[in-house]
Amino acid sequence: MELPVISNTAESGGGGCSSHSCGSTADQLNQIPDEILQKVFNHPCYSEDAHHHFARMHVAVAPACNIQCNYCNRKYDCANESRPGVVSELLTPDQAAKKTLVVASEIPQMSVLGIAGPGDPLANPERTFATFQMLSEHAPDIKLCVSTNGLMLPQSVDEIAKHNIDHVTITINCVDPDVGAKIYPWIFWNNKRIKGREGAAILIEQQQKGLEACIAKGVLVKVNSVMIPGVNDEHLKEVSRVVKSKGAFLHNVMPLIAEAEHGTYYGLTGQRGPTQDELQALQDACAGDMNMMRHCRQCRADAVGLLGEDRGAEFTLDKIAEYELDLEGAAARRAEVRDRIAAELEEKRNAKAAAPAPKLVALDMSGLATKEALRPVKMAVATSGGGVINQHFGHAKEFLVYEASEKGVRFLGHRKTDLYCSGGDTCGDADTTLQQTVKTLEGCEVVLCSKIGYEPWGMLEEAGIAPNGEHAMEGIEDAVMAVYAEMAAAGKLVAPVEAPAQSAA
Repeated sequence: MELPVISNTAESGGGGCSSHSCGSTADQLNQIPDEILQKVFNHPCYSEDAHHHFARMHVAVAPACNIQCNYCNRKYDCANESRPGVVSELLTPDQAAKKTLVVASEIPQMSVLGIAGPGDPLANPERTFATFQMLSEHAPDIKLCVSTNGLMLPQSVDEIAKHNIDHVTITINCVDPDVGAKIYPWIFWNNKRIKGREGAAILIEQQQKGLEACIAKGVLVKVNSVMIPGVNDEHLKEVSRVVKSKGAFLHNVMPLIAEAEHGTYYGLTGQRGPTQDELQALQDACAGDMNMMRHCRQCRADAVGLLGEDRGAEFTLDKIAEYELDLEGAAARRAEVRDRIAAELEEKRNAKAAAPAPKLVALDMSGLATKEALRPVKMAVATSGGGVINQHFGHAKEFLVYEASEKGVRFLGHRKTDLYCSGGDTCGDADTTLQQTVKTLEGCEVVLCSKIGYEPWGMLEEAGIAPNGEHAMEGIEDAVMAVYAEMAAAGKLVAPVEAPAQSAA
């Protein structure tokens, strides 16, 4: 029989390296025109490739919000775009501009500045656009982004274009007012609080008008949606279809954050969030109509650094007050770093394109169902960035999850976990945290890390998850496919053939 060819790059529907999608997910960015790809190649929030190498920053200058969401508590960062937790500092536009310039001087791989809260930026237009104006003047090489619920977007599009803000994120959870009434108790519109279905209908209309106006101005639009089981989960397929038809280039379906301790309406009334399998299934269903984003970290409204990390504590106002800026020197360093990263990424893409065809995986077919395709396998990876396996299991605050199959590797998302090992080569006895970490990895069959202790090794095996520290410092996709090939060669990926029933003598 023909043996399966197993490659380390998932099929991309014709995208391939020529579409600059190598190393990204199969359904993310692979159908986007080259002129858009050039705009997002160093944008960590839009490019799965870029988020390993480029940093972003959010400044919290927008305290007021003009809608109420059942998944948001005014005391906290908005749960649809940021990890629940208060912002450390609410900044004035002058403070935000100074802080951004300091961070961009100290972190030269910073490529993006966004305003995402803690309220809605377009409900605070003076503060938001004053910040953007100062930054476009003093650091024109930094991309400017704004995230909004969309209620005031149509009135703001001209101002957005004026300040060269060419990336906008709109949170669109529905296109049906009956669904919206279950998500939004009220909106504040024309100096009145409008409740229920009527308010939801106005919000939806404004969101769609704003989306169309942004596209007409040449502004890139990403759509965020919060998946709320039993409320809008099935409906989000229609949302994806509609926003794509109107020109949005990327859809980010995120899980509802609904723990009771966050104090949201959904949290206090017992609304559950989706399981990992439910989220993946919906993302896969929407991917048929839309390029999907799967590496979102639901960052704080004052996050600083690479996705998955937060260096905000290094740049508090008291620490930057006396900082002496060298704008010209900082811009030169950023340009040098970006050129180096771009060259490295291009070299990796060229090497992948020129790599020899993958070898056939030889299987011992005795006793196996030879006509069945090899089943896919989910694997979790501990990494601190750079696209390699370079993190101790006990030091990981999150795990990246990949799916390996005969078609190749695709990135599914990330799973956050608490840090149970505080340092050193051995970990403590934080049993509850470790048990929760193992539970977080449910559904994965392998965990790849640079090193792992005896205790978590045993707990993972008991849970049916194979720990693997044999691929430290290797590229993630290459290592995932190597393990998958080993599993295939060992006959672990094809179900055994049942023996025929013996007839009675």
